[in-house]
Amino acid sequence: MSALGNWFCLRSQPKHEHIAAAHLRKMETVEVFLPRVRFKRSTRQGLAWVTEALFPNYLFARFDWETSLRQVQAARGVSSVVHFGDRWPVIEPAVIMELQQSVGADEPHVLSAGLVPGDLVEIAEGSMRGLTAVVSRVMPSRERVAVLMEFLGRQTTIEVPVNALIKEGDVRATAFGTGSPA
Repeated sequence: MSALGNWFCLRSQPKHEHIAAAHLRKMETVEVFLPRVRFKRSTRQGLAWVTEALFPNYLFARFDWETSLRQVQAARGVSSVVHFGDRWPVIEPAVIMELQQSVGADEPHVLSAGLVPGDLVEIAEGSMRGLTAVVSRVMPSRERVAVLMEFLGRQTTIEVPVNALIKEGDVRATAFGTGSPA
């Protein structure tokens, strides 16, 4: 056990993970870890960068349970410290360290499409928005992708910016109503 105590999982109020983390960080006796991811999501205005908690409505905090529990539970944005009856599960520091190494301790982890030839994609912006295509060539130096698509009754190859595509089966595509699951 460190000087701060053990790691616990906290439940935040809906969409308030960042608010809870900010208020907890102001407490000297609490260490906070809020794993976040950053990715592009298709919106009505085209693709937009969004940052979200890796675990919606949850974050992690290390504190001395006996002296700081009430203060942590009362922090703005915090709904509760996860517990099961009178059992308050502790998260091993190795688990937190592994998460921090995987997604970063401070900055959001940026998710990329990782497109390869043969991938099924949906065009998310421009005049071809909503159409499905197959990646035929990736041009990383130009940040563009050549895609083959059915257009006006024939197959056509066009080049589009890599950030204007959503990979078919991408969790974001199915979670936000674009694309279809693989």
